[in-house]
Amino acid sequence: MDRRQLLQGLLLLAVALQGCAATQSPAASSTTALTTSLMSQLGVSAPQATGGIGAILSYAKSSLSPEKWDTVAKSIPGADSYLKTASDALGGGSITSAAGVGEAFSKLGMSPEMAKQFTPIVADQAGKIGGDTAKSLILGLF
Repeated sequence: MDRRQLLQGLLLLAVALQGCAATQSPAASSTTALTTSLMSQLGVSAPQATGGIGAILSYAKSSLSPEKWDTVAKSIPGADSYLKTASDALGGGSITSAAGVGEAFSKLGMSPEMAKQFTPIVADQAGKIGGDTAKSLILGLF
């Protein structure tokens, strides 16, 4: 069995175990779905996925008006959790520029260019819940 098959098997096992959690809330399920989506599509680890989402959301929060941020936050279940994860992983503070997002990705062990791959996936998830407005707000940051 090669590494790719092993990793795919482990990912499927992790997804199956998540589905077994009878008390899991819908918000937690959506959060897991976004993280899992990034992991499978981009080959990143769970901490990298959650940290990357948090970095993008931190930049959004610092860049958007409170009303626009509220639209984005409501469209990403668990947004506060992602923000906290990113803050913890990056030593606190908020991200105030696209370059800051790239630096955060570097600290998470990814290339800064990975942010360009994360952003449309995060924006698509936001669009599923918050519509085109939420999706456009995230895409407009980069």
